[in-house]
Amino acid sequence: MRPWNRMQDWVTLLAGVYTATSPIALSTIGMTGDGRVVVAMITLGALLAISSIVSLARPNVIATEWATTLLGVLLFVAPWVVGYSGLTGAAWTSWLVGVIVVVVSLTVVRASNRGSRQAIQH
Repeated sequence: MRPWNRMQDWVTLLAGVYTATSPIALSTIGMTGDGRVVVAMITLGALLAISSIVSLARPNVIATEWATTLLGVLLFVAPWVVGYSGLTGAAWTSWLVGVIVVVVSLTVVRASNRGSRQAIQH
């Protein structure tokens, strides 16, 4: 796989950037009422974007794909853990982006695992 070429990583990068910037975009519906919400969204979004950039630059490192998957799971459970499940915009952003990231990143993990098994057999 060539660097900067995998579509799944671009999707997760955009998802991370959207999540990190969503407190600004969603501030009109009361998302910024609690500082923990803003910190959680910006932190998880930034970490997701960084993980995606590393994965884009080094596509053969499967650990970055697992890190991206883990960040998607953390993003999905964040509304309950941090306590913003009652804030519609923030909660739905976390849930939807979390699911998208997990599904997209697992397609890469499966493909990478299948490729590494074939390489070992030959």
